[in-house]
Amino acid sequence: MIKFILKRLGSGLVVLFAVSALTFFLLYASSGSIARNIVGDQATPEQVALKETELGLDQPVLGRYLDWVLGALRGDFGSSWFTSEPVANALATRIPVTMVMVFTAMILIAIIATLIGVAAAVKRGWVDRVVQVGAIIGDSIPGFVIGVILVTVLAIQLGMFPATSTISPGAGAEAWVLSLTLPVIALLINGVTGGAQQIRSAVIKQLERDYVRTLRSRGIKEGEILFKHVLRSAAPAGLTVLSLQLIGMLGGVVILESIFALPGIGPLAVAATVQSDQPVVMGVVMYTVAVVIVVNLIVDLLNGWLNPKVRAS
Repeated sequence: MIKFILKRLGSGLVVLFAVSALTFFLLYASSGSIARNIVGDQATPEQVALKETELGLDQPVLGRYLDWVLGALRGDFGSSWFTSEPVANALATRIPVTMVMVFTAMILIAIIATLIGVAAAVKRGWVDRVVQVGAIIGDSIPGFVIGVILVTVLAIQLGMFPATSTISPGAGAEAWVLSLTLPVIALLINGVTGGAQQIRSAVIKQLERDYVRTLRSRGIKEGEILFKHVLRSAAPAGLTVLSLQLIGMLGGVVILESIFALPGIGPLAVAATVQSDQPVVMGVVMYTVAVVIVVNLIVDLLNGWLNPKVRAS
């Protein structure tokens, strides 16, 4: 197991390095005159040249990338070109908001989708039909549309929740709960039906296996068969779907956080991209890739724990 973890971490570091290099050089090729954007259109050529020297833009791109890598290895991702705020500080203040929202939604999705998916697979009646219809509807409605509907009805019209985030440094638990409830609901609506559909299919596939008939012939109770054997065997497929949903959420929250004015990674990423703020963009990309690598590693470990065949391989 230790060898497997080290191997996956090694491959993750290779991916992280490759993505960082690709992102850095793409930003360099598409950045245009960043120094001119920072100092303004009224600046003289001498002022623009001075700003380029200050930012190191007059240096060869390969040397700039190597300097960035050496700094990143020390935990220094540089500072924003526009606000001078250290990138590490900008990420540290915004990551908790995004992570709390995404992981809260994923835990609830895992629980609710499992219950609904198992019920749909066992009953094969109206619950099954509702899940299938809900999966189609849930997949066809973007998360930001659900977010707009929720904030319009529940926040603006009914006043049940704040229309914009009240999360700030030192804010209490109440501010976090009120500010994150609607975004989490939006993610739930968008993710539960799809997850339930996949779990339903996996459970049905397991119920048709020979080992289930053997267990039934031995007089083992249906509940024990379902939750001790079938659900364990169907879990890897569900975990894979949930991990893909979580990775998709990391991209989807960019718009959702803007709708609810949440101080998360989304608005930071949008602003940095529009301004071509390379240090901030690099920091956001590295954070996102690192989360994806860790999530995939955790899913692989859980699949190995649940499935002996995976452990053997």
